[in-house]
Amino acid sequence: MLPSPGLSTLLDLDGNILDQGDGYWVKIDAHTVEPTAEIPHGIRYSLTLHEPYGTRILGYDNAHAVKPPKKFKHAGHRYAYDHKHRHARDRGVPYEFTDAYQLLSDFFSEVDRVLKDHKPS
Repeated sequence: MLPSPGLSTLLDLDGNILDQGDGYWVKIDAHTVEPTAEIPHGIRYSLTLHEPYGTRILGYDNAHAVKPPKKFKHAGHRYAYDHKHRHARDRGVPYEFTDAYQLLSDFFSEVDRVLKDHKPS
C-alpha cells in the first residue's frame, strides 16, 4: 500500500485539540491500523468540531458503518465506514475517503462553513 498523501500531517495532528475561537474547538484522533475490508486505507480517524458546551456539531470518522437511506435496498451492499456527521443529531452519511490530505481539506473546509453559520457575527 502506498502512503496516503498528507498522512504524516494527519498523524502529527493525532491527539490535538485546536482552538477555533469563541469557545469552539476541533479534536483530531488518527492512527494507522492494519488494512481491513472496512478500513482498506489503513487509517483509523476521528475529526470533530465542538461547540463551546462540548457538543459535537461536525464529525468525520470511520468508527462504525453507516447504512444508506431506507429507500435503498441493503442486501449485498457493503456499508460505508468512512462517513461524516453534518450536525449534532446526524447519524452519518457516507464520505468517500481518497487520501489523508483530502480528508483534512474537506474537514477544515466544512469547519469554516459550519463556524460561519454558528458563530455570532
